[in-house]
Amino acid sequence: MSDRTTYLVLPGYQNSGPAHWQSRWEESDPAAFRRVQQADWEHPDPDAWVATLDTAIAAAAADGPVVLVAHSLGCVAAARWAASAPAGRTAAVRGALLVAPADIDNADVPALVGFRPVARERLPFPSLVVSSTDDPWVTTERARGFAEAWGARYVEPGAYGHLNSDSGLGDWPQGRKLLAEL
Repeated sequence: MSDRTTYLVLPGYQNSGPAHWQSRWEESDPAAFRRVQQADWEHPDPDAWVATLDTAIAAAAADGPVVLVAHSLGCVAAARWAASAPAGRTAAVRGALLVAPADIDNADVPALVGFRPVARERLPFPSLVVSSTDDPWVTTERARGFAEAWGARYVEPGAYGHLNSDSGLGDWPQGRKLLAEL
């Protein structure tokens, strides 16, 4: 086992394209940042997504510490995984950066209904929720509520939409600083 941290990248619904900060972070350091590849990004199955995440965490933990880097539906999947995973598996996760958690409970997207309700159990590892003041997928109040329920620190960087490639974040240096704080 090495001391090198593996950052598991958990994109949301429809995956993260090449201009997304998650993809850029992977491209900049592919040995450290590994995308959790879901079988179906267009029709996400919550049980399959959680099982795939669990497998990825187990594999990465064999090499050293694991940190989750989630966006949107990836945050919801991470919370769902943590709520049901055995303590031995969650102990492998040293932290989670949870960016723009999607409010699936109030989203009008039939493909995402299976993720309802959003798990609101306290996460057994340090975490940070980052949410924009004008995110179309979650209100500030709901994002703060998720952070509180998950026992996460809450950061509000301003008005950046869904904190994705459309937000013009590029490599998102502020996100890298937040990740380093974990």
